[in-house]
Amino acid sequence: MSALLEISNLSFGYEGSSSPVFEGLDLSVREGEFILVKGPSGAGKSTLLRLICRLNKPLAGTILFQGKDIAAIPPARLRSAVIYVQQTPQMIDASVSHNLLLPFSFASNASKKRPKMEELQAMLREFYLDGVTLEHSALKLSVGQKQRLAIMRALLQEPVLLLLDEPTSALDKESAAMVFAIMERLNFAEGRTLITVTHLDYTPETVHTRICTLSGRTLMCQS
Repeated sequence: MSALLEISNLSFGYEGSSSPVFEGLDLSVREGEFILVKGPSGAGKSTLLRLICRLNKPLAGTILFQGKDIAAIPPARLRSAVIYVQQTPQMIDASVSHNLLLPFSFASNASKKRPKMEELQAMLREFYLDGVTLEHSALKLSVGQKQRLAIMRALLQEPVLLLLDEPTSALDKESAAMVFAIMERLNFAEGRTLITVTHLDYTPETVHTRICTLSGRTLMCQS
């Protein structure tokens, strides 16, 4: 089976810097895999996710998504299939339902099915947000609730590949456990392909993951 994502000889560095953040990275991701990316602060873990969805540009190397060089895929089309959930969840000053449905106002999502309100309410329960209504102000939610809402919003767009950047970094132990349980369910029950950056010593309980450590400018993966 061909890889869903194929990264070859990838290097990245900041303008004006004498040394790259990382270089010569290789990574092959099959459909339905759950990849955990770990490593020290500053190693480039978040940058790797941003490169995959073309928010940053590499110094060298190639990234193929579904067999096509992402440099040849229009950014809006790529980010409609490869959805990046950043570390700090972004919400606008509006209701929960408005924030969840916001992506469907974009032209790149015009062909996607807009979910009904009953579906959104049911999804809130699935994401351990029973006490949150669709009329709630999204800005008044806790960080943990916003993080789960951001993942919901990404999933409603039916991504082919979901990139999660430190989704539990600002959460307490209980909220972090909820987010990890959601990720495991997405992978096991729905077959979602996930690449998750985390600094925690997290071992999934219900699914198999491949752990990749980014350190010393190189990426080492273990099954």
